[in-house]
Amino acid sequence: MRPGMASQMVFKKVAAPLAVGTSMQTRPVATQKMTPADSYDILVQQRKKRPTSPNLGIYKPQVTWILSSLNRVTGLTVAVPFYLFGLAYLASPLTGMHLDSASMAAAFGALPVAAKFGIKFLAALPFTFHSWNGVRHLVWDTGKAFNNQTVIRTGWSVVGLTVASTLYLALAY
Repeated sequence: MRPGMASQMVFKKVAAPLAVGTSMQTRPVATQKMTPADSYDILVQQRKKRPTSPNLGIYKPQVTWILSSLNRVTGLTVAVPFYLFGLAYLASPLTGMHLDSASMAAAFGALPVAAKFGIKFLAALPFTFHSWNGVRHLVWDTGKAFNNQTVIRTGWSVVGLTVASTLYLALAY
């Protein structure tokens, strides 16, 4: 043992517990009587200051979670108009609306080419994205392509296939 080492060991064994015993932490606490309504109001005010969950501001945007969110959004974007149109089509004889195929084809045919392209593009985009991303999820359900690099690569593939198939559907038909 080196000289002076024994005194350091004694210091660690004796001085450290003494330091803990001499420093006292105090926390002033005061209580007050309040009604349940007042305590609930305080709770509501505290909740307003909390970040929403999930707090997306603390995350670095990544293709994985952006495409996951878009998959849900495009599912609704495809489903809601489908059901609304179905209900309108069923109610059209009662309301006097003309939603038959001939009327809709004539109305769409009267639009300018740019408007036709825009409508077809906006209708095809969520449909194609949700379809391609659905295929991606079906592959995952088989247990394949489920490591980080492959998930990112297939995510960008879905984006590319979505753009290509959307442009094709908007321009070809």
